[in-house]
Amino acid sequence: SADGGTDLSLDSIPMGLPMSDPTAWATAMNNLGMAPMGMTGQPLLPDFDPALGMMTGIPPINPMMPGLGIVPPPIPPDMPAAKEIIHCKSCTLFPPNPHLPPPATRERPPGCKTVFVGGLPENGTEQIIMEVFEQCGEVIAIRKGKKNFCHIRFAEEFMVDKALYLSGYRIRLGSSTDKKDTGRLHVDFAQARDDLYEWECKQRMLAREERHRRRLEEDRFRAPSPPPVVHYSDHECSVVAEKLKDETKFLEAIQTLLTWIERGEVNRRTANNFYSMIQSANSHVRRLVNEKAAHEKEMEEAKDKFKLALSGILVQFEQIVAVYHSASKQKAWDHFTKAQRKNISVWCKQAEEIRNIHNDELMGIRREEEMEMSDEEIEDPSEMKETEESALVSQVEALKEENDSLRWQLDAYRNEVELLKQEQGKASRDEDTTKEQQMKLLQQALQGMQKHLLKVQEEYKKREAELEKVREEKLKMETLLESLKEQESSTSRACSCSQEKECPVEKTLSTSPVRSEREVLLVGIISTFLHVHPFGASIEYICSYLQRLDSKICTAEVEVLMTRLQNTFRQELSGVGASLEKRWKFCGFEGLKMT
Repeated sequence: SADGGTDLSLDSIPMGLPMSDPTAWATAMNNLGMAPMGMTGQPLLPDFDPALGMMTGIPPINPMMPGLGIVPPPIPPDMPAAKEIIHCKSCTLFPPNPHLPPPATRERPPGCKTVFVGGLPENGTEQIIMEVFEQCGEVIAIRKGKKNFCHIRFAEEFMVDKALYLSGYRIRLGSSTDKKDTGRLHVDFAQARDDLYEWECKQRMLAREERHRRRLEEDRFRAPSPPPVVHYSDHECSVVAEKLKDETKFLEAIQTLLTWIERGEVNRRTANNFYSMIQSANSHVRRLVNEKAAHEKEMEEAKDKFKLALSGILVQFEQIVAVYHSASKQKAWDHFTKAQRKNISVWCKQAEEIRNIHNDELMGIRREEEMEMSDEEIEDPSEMKETEESALVSQVEALKEENDSLRWQLDAYRNEVELLKQEQGKASRDEDTTKEQQMKLLQQALQGMQKHLLKVQEEYKKREAELEKVREEKLKMETLLESLKEQESSTSRACSCSQEKECPVEKTLSTSPVRSEREVLLVGIISTFLHVHPFGASIEYICSYLQRLDSKICTAEVEVLMTRLQNTFRQELSGVGASLEKRWKFCGFEGLKMT
């Protein structure tokens, strides 16, 4: 770039954009309120605060605001580190004292291309100023004041840094020593409207580039939009109906159907077509349920295989632990060296830990299966007692095995103590202190093992007491079950006797034509209605009156009831020819005499 900054690679950008200065990129993105990002997507400022960024619609900077330059300008790479005498055609520049501090400068305004130059000789002309400062770069304009200062505007920003390098130099015109021909240059940043305007234009251009780049990135990473749904027509309806019957195309067809219904394509003309498509969609419910059941069956089979494999692994672990325990017994333990004993004990602990982990996992699977048992299996007390008893028995056996292993370890520690005592007399005095420490450690270990043994014995006694309680409860339950069975047998006999006694009553009740209180009420209401109509009424007229009272009454029920009561109601035919009609009359008074 023109300001000497490092160019950024544009390989990661899909479209060719002009190369720009990274600091200008950062400033432009800051004005947009966005985190400064490089052209490759890396953050330019890691500690960027978006709350400080300016929003769009607000000018990026106030002309009266001081510049953004915080760090003093670095020495240009093409300038020497140590200042030397500079010879020009009509003047000579002498460097300042190197031990003095660098001349102070104001904060650099944004996009600064103009410098203030003070301390010029009184006899200095624009030609001399141009001769001195054109070495820094292309000079666009020089505005000389009435006194010994001027403003110089360069073509690029990096030329300002080169001009600042001359600050502090003493200038002498020719070989004259007159005061009017000498001076001390003071170069500093200057604020200019043209610089600010060009900088703002550049920032806006960079912001446009950044927005364009971000839009391209968003378009590249945006998910593709779903395909448009076709509009409803009879042809498309038939196509979708065929797809709904196909399992492979069902998902696409059901989405199209849903879109059509939400659009409001259902009307009187298309209702039958939509109903058939909905019916086709409903036919897939059974298929989906069957697929789910098949997957559940596969999962259950996998669980069973895993449980079988885990139980086989546990059996092998038990055998390995049994080998370690048998090797820890005194008969075989005394023949091993200390290193071998140590390795065997470590292996035994590791195997027991792994076995316990697998055992807990298997027990967890079994507990889950027990949780899924039916209510009848859970309510059965005898099976629960048996499982508890078997669990207690297994725990008692595990405690016995642990007790035996602890006893064997105690014997081994005692043997080691005896060996140490024998070796203690033969060892030198220097090793006495170490032997005593080992003895103390072994004694402490023995005491800890003894305490652990006592705890295990107490737990063993508690488990035995719990076993006895469980057995007593089991006996009590069995006696209760026997007593309940006897009571059930006695009650069943009593019920059979009472049923034999009640049989004749039921027979008499079953022979009566009126079988319930509802029928009695119906007979009373119908009798009252027919008493008011002495010439009779049709069955439809009677039912229309009864349905006002109860809408559930049907004609067949009423007709059956009235035909059953022949002494109360009588059916007669009235009319001639086409006006022939069946009428029901109340004959209860006559039937009372007959019965």
